[in-house]
Amino acid sequence: MTETRELRSDELLALLELYQHLHTEDPVPEDRDRYRSTWDRICQNSDILCLGTFLEKALIASCILNILPNLTRGCRSYGLIENVVTHPAHRRQGYGSDLLQFALEHAWAQDCYKVMLLTGRKDEGTYQFYEKAGFDRHAKQAFLAQKTYT
Repeated sequence: MTETRELRSDELLALLELYQHLHTEDPVPEDRDRYRSTWDRICQNSDILCLGTFLEKALIASCILNILPNLTRGCRSYGLIENVVTHPAHRRQGYGSDLLQFALEHAWAQDCYKVMLLTGRKDEGTYQFYEKAGFDRHAKQAFLAQKTYT
């Protein structure tokens, strides 16, 4: 049985474990206080929702939905989805799609006029996955500035 919902504050460790499948080159979290502090900030902000899909009480998919206030479009907010991940053992079974639909429904209920999503993946299968979930890869052009660390 699956359940999709907002993650609770006591589910940080499950999320960090799932994130090991998102950016495999990221180091294993060692500074627990820093992660806990950041997680607390996320949990306390009603405009940031960390959503997750659970199968038999195990977190198998997650994404972050940010609701951003806006002064255009009649002051309607917009959404930004980040950190979309499904555990490799549960991919291609509809869990990620269901999770994105849940996120979109929440954004529409918050009167967002659009929801954006960026991916660093370059494979056609990923693009088709997001298109099937309702995203248009040709609607806008994204630009990214990223700080490099040495």
